[in-house]
Amino acid sequence: MCGIVAYLGTREATPILIEGLKRLEYRGYDSAGIAVIANGTLEVARSIGRVANLEAALSDLPDTNATLGLAHTRWATHGGVTEMNAHPHQDDRHGIAVVHNGIIENYASLKKYLQEKGHTFQSETDTEVIAMLISELYAPDEGIDLEAAVQGALREVNGAYAIAVICQSEPDTLVCARKGSPLIVGVGRGEYIVASDPSAIVAHTTQAYALDDYNVVRLSRDNIRTSTLENVEVPPKVMQLEMELDQIELGAFEHYMLKEIHEQPARIRTTMRGRIDMKEGRIVLGGLAAFHKELVRAHRLILAAQGTALHAAMIGEYLFEDLARIPTECEYASEFRYRNPIIDEGTVIVAISQSGETADTLAALTEAKERGALSLGVINVVGSTIARETDAGVYLRVGPEIGVASTKAFTGQVTVLTMMAIYLARRRHMSAERCMTLLKELEAIPDKMASLVAQDSTVRGVVEKHVDRDNWLFLGRGYNYPTALEGALKLKEISYIHAEGMPAAEMKHGPIALIDDGMPVVVIATQGSQYDKVMINIEEVRARGGHVIAVATEGDPNIEGHADDVLFVPPCPECLSPMLTVIPLQLMAYHAALIRGHDVDKPRNLAKSVTVE
Repeated sequence: MCGIVAYLGTREATPILIEGLKRLEYRGYDSAGIAVIANGTLEVARSIGRVANLEAALSDLPDTNATLGLAHTRWATHGGVTEMNAHPHQDDRHGIAVVHNGIIENYASLKKYLQEKGHTFQSETDTEVIAMLISELYAPDEGIDLEAAVQGALREVNGAYAIAVICQSEPDTLVCARKGSPLIVGVGRGEYIVASDPSAIVAHTTQAYALDDYNVVRLSRDNIRTSTLENVEVPPKVMQLEMELDQIELGAFEHYMLKEIHEQPARIRTTMRGRIDMKEGRIVLGGLAAFHKELVRAHRLILAAQGTALHAAMIGEYLFEDLARIPTECEYASEFRYRNPIIDEGTVIVAISQSGETADTLAALTEAKERGALSLGVINVVGSTIARETDAGVYLRVGPEIGVASTKAFTGQVTVLTMMAIYLARRRHMSAERCMTLLKELEAIPDKMASLVAQDSTVRGVVEKHVDRDNWLFLGRGYNYPTALEGALKLKEISYIHAEGMPAAEMKHGPIALIDDGMPVVVIATQGSQYDKVMINIEEVRARGGHVIAVATEGDPNIEGHADDVLFVPPCPECLSPMLTVIPLQLMAYHAALIRGHDVDKPRNLAKSVTVE
C-alpha cells in the first residue's frame, strides 16, 4: 500500500525521508515524491517508478538544509500512474503540501465545490481535494492556522485517510491525522518521524505512538499536541516499538522472501515460547485468559481474513472443529461485511491479519462486534488497529515481514490457531494424554521446518523442469486443501504463472479438462486419513498426461512410483502437517519467480497490506 514518511527536527530532512521511503518499498508502489520547506519556500519533487528515480529527480531542487518535510510512495487508486498524480499534492494559494494514504469517497462533490470557489486542480487524484480544502479554510489572520484548517477539512471528508501536511507559512509545524489507515508518530530527541509503518522509524527511535481514528497531531519544534477533529485534546500513549533494525535488513540473503522462509524455524519457536507448558501439559495464552470462560462456552466461531491469512483461517476451521469440536466458519472478510450476517449469543469472531490494518478484516470485525460478538485478534503487529479494537488476542511474534508474499506470517498464524484450538479442546473435552502428545509434536515442528528449508536446491531442480509452463494445478485434501490454495497463491503472486488450488476431489468436476500433456500438478500427498483417495487423484492426473509433483511423507514406500517428482516432508500428525507442507510450496514459488526474472520482493500490482477497499 502507499507509504508515508514525514520529518521535523534538527537534522537535514531529505536523506531521512529518502531512507524512510526505501524502508517502505516492500509495501508496493508505482511512484514517489518528496516536499520540504527551506528558507520559507515549499520545494517538491516527484517521479514515476522506484525511489531511485526520485533521488535522481532531487538534483533539480536547489540545495537546501531543510529540517521539515514529507514524502510518499503511491499505489494508484484514483488516476493513472503519472508524475502529475504522484504525491505530494499542493494547493494553489498558500504553499501547502499533502501526502495521503486511503480513499476519499466524497471527493467528486468536494472537488466541484472547490472549483466553484476558484481552485484549479492539476491531477486526477482524490488527494488533491484534501490540499485544496485545507487551503480554502486556511486563514491565519483569522486564527485558523494549519492545525485548525486540517481539522475543519477532515470534518467534511468521508472515507479513509492517513495524511501529513506542511505549509510554507508555518515552517516549524507538521500536522498529521488518520482515520482507517495506519499512522505512527516516532518521538526522538528533538525530532519527530511520522510514518505509516514502524520500519521507517525504527532506525531513529524506538519510542512511538499510533494515532487513533479521527485524531490530529500537531508537531512543533518544542511541543506535541494530539486532538480530535473537534479540537478536544487527547493524551498520546507512547509505546516501545518491538521491531529492531536488524530484523528488517537482508543480511546474507539475496531477497527478503528467502530470508523469511529460512527464518520460519526460529520464528515459530518464538511464537510458541512460553505458551507451551510441557510440565503441566497445557497451552498458556495470556492474551485470552480474561475471556477463557466465554471461549470455552462459545457456540460458534467465525474466522475472518483475506488472502494468505484466509488460507490460515481455513486451516483454523479444520482445527477448531476437529480438535475443539466448536462449529466454525471461515469467511472472506470483504464479503462478510456486506452481508446481513447472523450473530447470535455465544458467537466469537477471530480477525486474522499480519499487519493488523487490513481494511476489509477490520470492517468485518467492527460489524460482528456491533452485533454482540466477542472479538479476538490473531495479529503480528503490536499496537495495530485490529489489535487495539479486539477484546483479546494472540500476537504471532514472527517479527516484521518485508516480502510482499507472506511466508513466516502464514506459518505463524497456523501455529497460533493450532495453539488456540488445543487450548479450547483441553478445556472442553480433550484428554490430558492426547493433549500432551500433540504438544510434543507441536514443539518438534520447528526442527522439522529446519530440515525443509535446507532442501532449497532440491526444490529449485524440480521447478526448473516446469517453470516455462503457464498453467499449474495444486491439489490437496482435508487439512492440506487450504495449503494447496496457499501454494497456488504464492506461485501467482510472484512468478505470474496462472495457478489454481482446489480440493483434489473437485478436480473431476470440471478442472480436469485443463490437464494436458506435461501440465504441472502439485499434489499434497502426505500420509493421513485421505491418503488412498489422494493416490487415486494422482492416477487420474497421470492418465491425462499431467506431470505430478508430490509433497509426500518421508518413508512413503509407494509415492515415487506414482509421481514424476517428489518433495519429502518429515512425518507429523495430520493436523500439524500444513506447517510443513507449505514450505516446499513457498520455495517453489520463490525459485519460479527468480528463474523467470521477476522482482521477488516487490511483485507487480501488489501491496503488502491492503488498507483501503
